[in-house]
Amino acid sequence: METMADAYGLSRVVGATGFFPQRAGRLDPSLPCRESELVVEVESLNIDAASFEQIAREAGGDDARISEQVVSIVRERGKMHNPKTGSGGIFIGGVKELGPRHPAHGKLRVGDRIASLVSLTLTPLVIEEIRAVHRDTHRVDVRGHAILFASGSYATLPEDLSDAVALAALDVCGAPALVERHVRPGMTVAVLGAGKGGALCLAQARRGLGDTGRLLAIDLHGGALAELQEHHLCDVALKLDATRAVEVQEHVLRATRGSLCDLVVNCVSVQDTEMATILCARDGGTAIFFSMATSFTSASLGADGVSRDVTLLMGNGYVPGHAELTLGLLRKDAGLRQLFERRYG
Repeated sequence: METMADAYGLSRVVGATGFFPQRAGRLDPSLPCRESELVVEVESLNIDAASFEQIAREAGGDDARISEQVVSIVRERGKMHNPKTGSGGIFIGGVKELGPRHPAHGKLRVGDRIASLVSLTLTPLVIEEIRAVHRDTHRVDVRGHAILFASGSYATLPEDLSDAVALAALDVCGAPALVERHVRPGMTVAVLGAGKGGALCLAQARRGLGDTGRLLAIDLHGGALAELQEHHLCDVALKLDATRAVEVQEHVLRATRGSLCDLVVNCVSVQDTEMATILCARDGGTAIFFSMATSFTSASLGADGVSRDVTLLMGNGYVPGHAELTLGLLRKDAGLRQLFERRYG
């Protein structure tokens, strides 16, 4: 009989007992498939932005050295779990084998193509070959296999979107889904980061605001902000360094006529942006952190240190219906889809 430990993949943890796969130092990714598991022939990894950028910097931007580091991490840990950032990503691939007690048994068939919606930090993985590195989109094309546990969510790849676009969007689909819960008409909303997560959060915030409220986008890269403005994804674009918290606050104060923001969403993939997020929120407002570069300690103690009454939320990658909501944004918002196809397609 299947146990909860089987459903969560605890039996794949190597060298420790009681650890969940995400916290484990190493996983066992070996075959055969177990009764409550799903084995996927992996085609591409979408590596978390903070993780990929750290690896790329250390590799000097060289594709061969990036590949070597990714392979080294996976070989050593049995999963793509960057020890320096603590983050992973997601994968896409084709179903290779279904255990008889996996929840997808009878729903998926061998050959169906899916995207994982759980982090690579808890996904047993073997890489046999890296075929290509796409630095601009943080994607790595590979040959290998991964194992999904019974508790792990996934999405069937859509036929009306390219794999690259779907992979990019699904990698951050928890972000717009949580924004949907918190945006209300009339709010002033700021999103830090103009990447894929930021663009999706802006698009969802726009749907929640309708013709009301105000939508601010903040990023260091003027080109990315110009794209957001071109596709009407924000009302105000501010070219700012989010590590310079007081400077960011001053510009947001001017843009909001001193009222600051009801909701601030952090999708920045660099460290030390917690205080800019907090200082942009009004007293009684909310700050949501989706970046894997976020320090909970810095955010919590930082808000305390400046006496800000701001509700701090750490984004959960899982929100019921998050994949459907995100893919629906791409289908309904022509500008958002054009942006994704230009950047990631």
